[in-house]
Amino acid sequence: MRVISTTKPHILISGFYHPSLNLHRLFTSGTDPVPQTPKKDDPVDGNGDRTNEETRIGERPLRQKAAREAGEGVDVKIGMRKEDPAEGDGEREVGSRRARRGVREAEKVEDVIARMIASRAWTTRLQNSIRRLVPRFEKDVVYNVIDGAVNADHALRFFRWVERAGLFDHDKDTSLKMIERLGRAAKLNHARCIMLDMPGKGVEIDEDVFVVLIDSYGKEGIVQESVKLFQKMKELGVVRTGKSYDAFFKVIFRRGRYMMAKRYFNKMLEEGIEPTLHTYNIMLWGFFLCQRIETANRFYEDMRNRGIMPNVITYNTLINGYHRVKKIEEAEKVFFEMKERNIEPTVISYTTMIKGYSSVCKVDDAVRMFEEMKSYNIKPNATTYTTLLSGHCDAAKMTEAEKVLKEMVESHAAPKDNSIFVRLLYGQCKVGNLDAASHVLKAMIRLSIPTEAGHYGILIENFYKGKQYDRAVNLLDKVIEKELILRPESTLDMEASAYNPMIEYLCSNGHTAKAETLLRQLMKKGVQDPKAFNNLIQGHAKEGKPEAAFEMLKIMIKRGVKTQGNSFVLITKSFLKKGNPTDAKMALDTMIENGHAPDASLYRSVMESLFKDERVQTASRVLKTMLEKGVKENMDLFPKILEALLMRGHVEEALGRIELLIQSGIAPDIDSLLTALSEKGKAVAAVKLLDFALERDLTLDFSSYDKVLSTLLEAGKTLSAYSILCKITEKGGAADKRSCEDLIRTLTQEGNTKQADILSRMIMGGEKGRSSTKRAKQALLAA
Repeated sequence: MRVISTTKPHILISGFYHPSLNLHRLFTSGTDPVPQTPKKDDPVDGNGDRTNEETRIGERPLRQKAAREAGEGVDVKIGMRKEDPAEGDGEREVGSRRARRGVREAEKVEDVIARMIASRAWTTRLQNSIRRLVPRFEKDVVYNVIDGAVNADHALRFFRWVERAGLFDHDKDTSLKMIERLGRAAKLNHARCIMLDMPGKGVEIDEDVFVVLIDSYGKEGIVQESVKLFQKMKELGVVRTGKSYDAFFKVIFRRGRYMMAKRYFNKMLEEGIEPTLHTYNIMLWGFFLCQRIETANRFYEDMRNRGIMPNVITYNTLINGYHRVKKIEEAEKVFFEMKERNIEPTVISYTTMIKGYSSVCKVDDAVRMFEEMKSYNIKPNATTYTTLLSGHCDAAKMTEAEKVLKEMVESHAAPKDNSIFVRLLYGQCKVGNLDAASHVLKAMIRLSIPTEAGHYGILIENFYKGKQYDRAVNLLDKVIEKELILRPESTLDMEASAYNPMIEYLCSNGHTAKAETLLRQLMKKGVQDPKAFNNLIQGHAKEGKPEAAFEMLKIMIKRGVKTQGNSFVLITKSFLKKGNPTDAKMALDTMIENGHAPDASLYRSVMESLFKDERVQTASRVLKTMLEKGVKENMDLFPKILEALLMRGHVEEALGRIELLIQSGIAPDIDSLLTALSEKGKAVAAVKLLDFALERDLTLDFSSYDKVLSTLLEAGKTLSAYSILCKITEKGGAADKRSCEDLIRTLTQEGNTKQADILSRMIMGGEKGRSSTKRAKQALLAA
């Protein structure tokens, strides 16, 4: 015999054989399935088997290999059961003692199969592994696997496989269990198919199958299918009894169909089916649910007339129904009647009375009932405590609520609905008892109720309002450290009224990094609060971290969060303060792109910083943006920027800025610019600037002309000087006669006699000179 390897199923492991090896026996029997040949000196029992502990330890690897072969790594320990890490030391000690005694507790085969199905893909390999584990499928094994499967899908696969593979023929019990599993999982079509297939397999469909399906369809709100199934029972010859009627009444009452319930109740009587106490309890519950009080009373009288005496469930149903419609006096009568008939009220009875009193703001009566039940040694449950706490919250009796909560914690009664703690937190904070509110959070921890970010948020918000900032920060630290905001199972998120004030407080007190951690956790939950973003940006900017602030600003813009102009201003100023004018200019541009208008002082600050950093062209672009936006204040830097542009040779850019200034109604001082250029010997820039001024008929001082001409002559640019002088004369201007004579003499010396002659006649000849302007231009072009 060979065994297939678990890690490599296509490889056969030779040398692993013993005639008595039985895997089924390994998991179901406490005896050792692998006999060993005893050594000479080893003590043996009467059957020739080795009995010492060393032999058992030596056999352990072989058994574990067989177990792995069967269960794909299922840990089957010989000598002690598999321990749960959550168990105490005492249990582990017991397990150790059992191991020493050689007591073995093998895992049940149906549990192993269920675990295999849950942990592996449903393939032929898995099916073969299950077959090797269980050569023959008994009814109890199949039933327990269906019942113990992790989910209904796993159970259904196993159910169909054992039948199709011919390993087991399902009977009524296994089919009913499968239908129950599918009904609880809302897989109703599969459940119905199994039911309809039962007659073809020779399995009788009885009332229990229909009861399960009727109830399952009803719980899913598909009442019409429940009605069809109930009617189909008669077609299939299934006898209807009170059991199926009871299930049917529950379904139609949940949908408020009380008239249908009355008709079918009468039909039940016509069929000769006597209603039981359980039937009447359902009818009373349904009529109260539909708020048909008179009908419920008539059915209650009919029940009494039939000699069916109410039990504690009947009385509890009546009490709850009267409380539902706010008939407290009727509920009290029923409660007293129950006592008179020596039927002891249960915890449900008292809890229902407490709930009824609380619903009509009779908290004192609710407290009286609470004390009465304790005097009769009836222990309140979690529902009782939460009901009474809810009443105290409604009545704003938070001191009494604190006492009840303390008793609840001491009783370790953890409620299923955790909303009561939210009400307690709000209630205690509303009356200003913040210490009691913090005790609510501690009570949740003691009751092992998961605390969420929203619970902390209520306390944080009210601590902040109460100016207990340290306590608020401490709670916020816990929220950030435990990442409560990011828990996917969380149902109560922190409100903006809690985190926004804290972010603002942290940013104002030098803890912007902590505020950013909080905001980033909120962002992962989809929070895009403009106030939180802007507070964080302002905090970074104030702390001298404009890079971090600008990064958050980019995130805001990318996510479409509304920005504030003040945030841009602070970032820009922070960059300037840090000595990064280029980044400041980038922040300024981003501010403008997002529809915010910087003021004149911010423009000037950025231009000044860029100018000092010798980034003249960038400063010029800021000047251009400023003029295009119509800002005309703080103009003192304009001449300096224009002069720097001209000095650096960016003449066309400077002329463009001058043009923009003129269009904006601002007259630049061209004379001072020409003077500066002349003094620095920037002849080319001076000529272009003078040409620009002459073309636009700007008013210039005669001394500016002379300075430009002198500069050109000093630079040896006589023809350029000649051209400028011609333009001056053409515009009706006049130059210094001495400069003209010097220019004529220089032109003659350079051989430009024609230009010298024309210039002489233009200056000396008056009208004649003016009439020869065209010839002067032609001579200029020829030169």
